[in-house]
Amino acid sequence: MADTKRETERKYEATGETRLPDLTEAAGVSAVEDRGVMELDAVYYDTDDLRLAADSVTLRRRTGGDDAGWHLKLPVSPGVRDEIRAPLAATVPDSLAALVRSRTRGDLLTPLMRLRSSRDVRHLVGARGELLAEVSVDSVTAERVGAHGTTAHWTEIEVELADGGDPAFLDAVEKRLRAAGLRPAAWASKLARGLADTQPSRPRKEPKRPKKAEKAKKAEKAKKAEKTKQSNKAGKAEKANQSVSAPTAGDHVLTYLRQQYDVLVAHDPAVRRDLPDAVHQMRVATRRLRSTFRTYRKVLDRTATDPIAGELKWLARELGADRDQEVLDQRLRSRIAALPQPLVLGPAEARLRIWSVPRHHASRHEVIAVLDSERYLDLLTALHALLADPPLLPAASRPAAKVLSKAVRKDHARLAALMERALALPPGEDRDLALHNARKAAKRTRYAADTAAPALGKPAERLAKRVKAAQSLLGDHQDSVVARGALRELAVQAHAAGETAFTWGLLYGREEAAAQARERELPQVWAKASRPKLRAAPGR
Repeated sequence: MADTKRETERKYEATGETRLPDLTEAAGVSAVEDRGVMELDAVYYDTDDLRLAADSVTLRRRTGGDDAGWHLKLPVSPGVRDEIRAPLAATVPDSLAALVRSRTRGDLLTPLMRLRSSRDVRHLVGARGELLAEVSVDSVTAERVGAHGTTAHWTEIEVELADGGDPAFLDAVEKRLRAAGLRPAAWASKLARGLADTQPSRPRKEPKRPKKAEKAKKAEKAKKAEKTKQSNKAGKAEKANQSVSAPTAGDHVLTYLRQQYDVLVAHDPAVRRDLPDAVHQMRVATRRLRSTFRTYRKVLDRTATDPIAGELKWLARELGADRDQEVLDQRLRSRIAALPQPLVLGPAEARLRIWSVPRHHASRHEVIAVLDSERYLDLLTALHALLADPPLLPAASRPAAKVLSKAVRKDHARLAALMERALALPPGEDRDLALHNARKAAKRTRYAADTAAPALGKPAERLAKRVKAAQSLLGDHQDSVVARGALRELAVQAHAAGETAFTWGLLYGREEAAAQARERELPQVWAKASRPKLRAAPGR
């Protein structure tokens, strides 16, 4: 069974002669305890094209020390990683292979680098004897696995914060290290440095020695070439300057798509680990990708993007079951908690658990099955291939402002028509459905404006913000519609079990009132977003 540890650390350049300064002078440190030297031996795994390393992800099998086993490190923020551990085994554990599957896309993980470290460890402890941080001086030998056998050697100092420690403590330690002449390491991890320092070099070919006649001929030719080079220097410089132009429409769209693809891939392991909000973030990235394909059909050939957009719709729907259940559970629990205690009649909280827990477990099981499916891996592969070799149309090479603003206006016009229709309908199921359709259109318009914002500047940012405000109201309204359906079901189950349905009926009425309040607020909020003014920002 894998377990997780949040790792917060900093690395510093050192040499074999480097000596640590007196760290008892660092704020909060009462003593420095010598913990001896450990010999560590780790083999790092990756795909042949280094997909894990490209995303600052490391997977290793390590022996020695007090934490021998398999370690997978996933980046959280600069200097912070989640280390997921699994017991020592001969092959990559399935639990860890699954967490990198969105990056490997099913390709084989093979040994890449062997790192052997002689680690001299010290503990920094506080006044109560509590561990504040671990400082180690690592003498490292890196060796590429394979025919080249290229090796590298270096020494570094690593300071790792104790579990639950204050990250500000690392600043105090760094102050002492810097005063002693130490500087932060250029590499975020040992693997990154090992890859750089053991990069195989191509064998050099000895140039053939030319004969005397050939020498003279080449010298004359070189003179003419130099003359031509000097005479054309200004022209080349001008041509180079002309080639540097503002990003095109295609540049902006592809940048946005690649960002969302990275979000999708990065949240896959978070969903598998059942981290808070992970399903939501992954689903949003899926929707943003699909919306961008649909909005910018003048930029990317839809014959290539439509099949992928269809698969993204499938993925969003599969993720939606788990996310919708999560949102509904949170909403109903908060509604019960907000009621005065005398109005909570019967075992309401227990009834809600009985109703929701099996649904969550079922939906989560289905989500993991989707992420393990060949269909999902095929989608990731297709997305990666499309972004590596995008099917650009002529509009992609045009100036961004005109192309992107036109696409955003088109999406906004569609949203405006749906809003007008929804607001004209009387309250009821038809209006609820129309408002839900307007909500989906609002998301698409907002994503379109987000894509265009780097080119259009403040006007697009302002539009995205105002459409988001309307979308939030529409979202809360739709959540109320869904909650009322669940509350009716809970009331029926409570009644069948001989329990009072009073609390469920009360909550139903409150949800109905909440939906009516959102409908009253909507016209004023929508009015601010109903007239987009899009133009290119100066200098864009």
